[in-house]
Amino acid sequence: MSRMSEHNARVVIIGAGIVGCSLADELTARGWSDVTVLEQGPLPAPGGSTSHAPGLVYRTGPSKTMTEFASYTVRKFGSLTVDGTPCFNPVGGLELATTEERWADLHRKAGLAASWGVRGELITPQECAKLWPMLDVDQVLGGFHTPGDGQARAVLACRAQIARAERRGARFLERHTVTGVEREGGRVTGVVTDRGTFSADHVVSAAGFWGPVIGAMAGVDVPLLPLAHQYATTAPMPQLAGDGLGGDGVARAEAVRPILRFQDRDLYFREHLADGAGRIGIGSYAHRPLPVDPYEVPAYDEAPVMPSSLPFTEEDFAPSWQDAVGLLPALAESEVEDGFNGVFSFTPDGMPVLGESRTVRGFWLAEAVWVTHSAGVAKAVAEWMTDGRPSADVHECDMHRFEDAQRSPAYVAERGARSFVEVYDVIHPLQPPEQPRPLRTSPFYQRQQELGAYFLEASGWERPHWYEANAPLAEGLALPPRDAWSARHWSPIAAAEALATRERVALYDMTALRRLEVTGPGALAFLQRMTTNQLAKKPGAVTYTLLLDEDGGIRSDLTVARLAPDRFQIGANTPADTDWLLRHAPPDVQVRDITPGTCCVGVWGPLARDLVQPLTRTDFSHQGFGFFRAKHAYIGHVPVTAMRLSYVGELGWELYTTADLGLRLWDTLWEAGQEHGVVAAGRSAFNSLRLEKGYRSWGHDMTAEHHPYEAGVGFAVRQGKGEFTGRAALEGLSEETCARRLTCLTLDDPAAVVMGKEPVYADGVAAGYVTSAAYGYTVGRCVAYAWLPAAASVPGTPVHINYFGEKVPATVAQEPLYDPEMARIRR
Repeated sequence: MSRMSEHNARVVIIGAGIVGCSLADELTARGWSDVTVLEQGPLPAPGGSTSHAPGLVYRTGPSKTMTEFASYTVRKFGSLTVDGTPCFNPVGGLELATTEERWADLHRKAGLAASWGVRGELITPQECAKLWPMLDVDQVLGGFHTPGDGQARAVLACRAQIARAERRGARFLERHTVTGVEREGGRVTGVVTDRGTFSADHVVSAAGFWGPVIGAMAGVDVPLLPLAHQYATTAPMPQLAGDGLGGDGVARAEAVRPILRFQDRDLYFREHLADGAGRIGIGSYAHRPLPVDPYEVPAYDEAPVMPSSLPFTEEDFAPSWQDAVGLLPALAESEVEDGFNGVFSFTPDGMPVLGESRTVRGFWLAEAVWVTHSAGVAKAVAEWMTDGRPSADVHECDMHRFEDAQRSPAYVAERGARSFVEVYDVIHPLQPPEQPRPLRTSPFYQRQQELGAYFLEASGWERPHWYEANAPLAEGLALPPRDAWSARHWSPIAAAEALATRERVALYDMTALRRLEVTGPGALAFLQRMTTNQLAKKPGAVTYTLLLDEDGGIRSDLTVARLAPDRFQIGANTPADTDWLLRHAPPDVQVRDITPGTCCVGVWGPLARDLVQPLTRTDFSHQGFGFFRAKHAYIGHVPVTAMRLSYVGELGWELYTTADLGLRLWDTLWEAGQEHGVVAAGRSAFNSLRLEKGYRSWGHDMTAEHHPYEAGVGFAVRQGKGEFTGRAALEGLSEETCARRLTCLTLDDPAAVVMGKEPVYADGVAAGYVTSAAYGYTVGRCVAYAWLPAAASVPGTPVHINYFGEKVPATVAQEPLYDPEMARIRR
C-alpha cells in the first residue's frame, strides 16, 4: 500500500460495534473526516458482539502486541465519559490458581506482565479472599492481581466515540444492511446497501462475526469462525446488596470487586450492581464448542433478543454452575436467573485478522477483535491507513499470515473451535495443536518416522525436533536436570544431535523454510529497491538482506541467491513476505512461491564436505565453492541448487531440489554419510546452535518495531547502493546511536534455563525481556537474547531474569559465543 497523506479519502466502515466506532474515532482524530459507518441494526447497541459483551479487559498475555492493544484500550476508555459515567471501571483483575500447574503459570504470567510493563502482583489465598470475600479460600493456592485491569462499558464507549467522530465530520448510519462491495480495476470503489450505494476509496470490514459474509462480498477470504459462549446472571444476592450504592442510596458502580478468573474450570465472574440488587455474572468456556453459521444469523428485527444473543443451553452450563458453586459457596443459595449464548469470533490461532487486501486494494479487515483489544486495534489500523504502517508490530495479526493450507473452511472450523477450548488452558510455547495433523509433510517424512522423529508443528508443517534413533548418543551426557516446564517438548537427545553437528555431520530438514522465485527483466532493480543489501552481484552470489518498512522497521530478513541474471531464489519467513513483494512488484517482475514443489536438506558439520564431495563432480572445495555462493550440481542422480550457507555455525550447504526427488536426495546423503557418523538432527538442536552463533530469528528476536542497527544486523544495510525502502529513516543511525540493543546473555548457573519472554532486570529494575533462549550444549550454559537499554548491554554487565518467580543471574556476553572468527564455516 502506498502511503497516503491526503485527508479527503472516502472511508466506509462496515459495522458500528466497538471496533468500528473506535476506528472512526481514530481516523477522524488523524484528520480523515470523510468517514461513514454503516450499521444494519439500531445505534448505539446494534446487536453484534459488542452489545452483549461482558467487557472484561485483562491486559497480560504471551503476545506483547496484544498486551499493548489492551493497554491502549484501558488508557483510552479510561479517559472517556458519557453524561459523567466513565467508559471504563478499573476494578482490577484477579486470576486464581487452584492447581499447582496454574499457580506455576501465574508466576509465568507475572513475568509476562513485567516484560510488557503491566503492574501486577502474586498474592496469597487470604489476600484473594479480601478481594472476593465469597471465595472458598481452602481451594485457592494463590492469585495474580492486576489492579489496572477492569471492565469496559462497551456500548457507552461506542456512544462516546460516535459523538467525538461526528464532531469531526464522520457520519453513522443505522439500519443500513450491506448487500455488496463494489470493485473496479483491483480496487474497492463502494459499498452497496439496502438504502443506497456509498462510494469509497477505503472500505473496512469491522463486522465481527459477520466478517466472512462481508469478505465474501469483496472476494476476500476471512479465516474466522463464529462461536457461541455462555454467560449467565444469578438472581439477586443479599451478600452484594448495596455494594454499588452511594451514601444516598443511588447506584454508583456496576462492580466494585475485581473481575475474577477461575481458569482451572474455564470460568470468569463479574459483579452486576447497577440496580443495587447485586448479581454475579458467570462466563463459561467449559462447554462444547458451539459454532454458528454467520450466513444464518438473523437480522436485528428477526432475532428474539438480538442477532448475537442465542438461547441459553442450560444442559451445557450445568457442570459450570457446580464448579462455580464450589468456588463461591454462597451461590448455592442463588440460581441462574438469566442466561444467553453470545456469539463472537475465533480464528485458527486465536489472533485478530487485520490489514489491507492485496487483490482488492482499499479493502481492509479489522476482524476477530474483542472489546479487550478494540481501541488498540483501531489505533493500529488507523495508523496503517493514514501513515502506511502501525506503530505496533502486527505480524501476529496480519491477514496474510496464514498459509493456503490453513485457509480451508474445514481447517478454520477445526482450529477455530480449538482456540475456543484453549482460551483458559495453560499453553506451552512449543505445544502443537492436535488436529488436523499431519497436514504438510516434507518428502523426507517417511524416513523421519522410521528414525523416531518427535514432531512439532509450524505453519502446518510437521517438523522434527529430535530423533529417538539418536537416543544412544545421549547416554552418558552430563546434562543438568530440567524443571517440568522447560522439560516439556524437550529431550536430552537434542544435546547429542547438536554435539554431533559440531563434531561430525548432520542432516537437517529445511523444507519448511519459505522459498520464493523472483524472475523477469526488472527483477534485480526491484529487489534492490525493496531490500537493504547490495544484490548487484554476479550470478552465483548469495546475500543476507532485510525487508524494511518506510520507517526503517524490520519487516523480515531474507536470503537472496542470484541464480541467473533475471532469476533469484529467496529464503523468506511468512506468507506476508510474499504478499509484500507481490504488492510492490512491477509488471515485468514475477514473484512465485515455490515452497510446495521443492524441498531442502541442510548438510552441516566439519565432515560435510567429506560426505558431499564424493557424490558430485562439482567442485565443493573452499576455493571452488566459497561461502555465500550458490551452484547447480548433481548429488548422485539428483539435480540440486546448492547454497553454501550455515545457520548453525558449521561448514555445509543447503541442498534444494524438487519434491519428487526429495526422498532420493535424503537416501543418497544418508547412505553416503554412514561412514562419517551422520545423524538426522531436529529443530531443538538447530535452535541451540544458532543462538550460540548469534543468528537472529525474525518474529522472535526482531520485528518491525526494531531497526537494523539496534537488532545487530546493520551489516546487512548498504546505504551507498542507492534508494531502497526505509533508507531515509536509517540516515544518521548507527550501532553507537542506539538507545536499546538486542543483547546476548549467558546464565551464570550452568544448570539454569529460561524459555523466552521473561523479564530481564538491570539494577533491580525491569529493563527488558528475553526474545529467544536455548541451552548451548557447546558453551555449556543457557544462552538468551534480550532487548535491553544500551547502558545495560555492555559485555560483563550483571543482570537477572525472572523465571517463574525466581531470580536467575545472567551476564551480558560478547557475541557470537561460538567461533567469532568464522573459521569453522570458512574451511
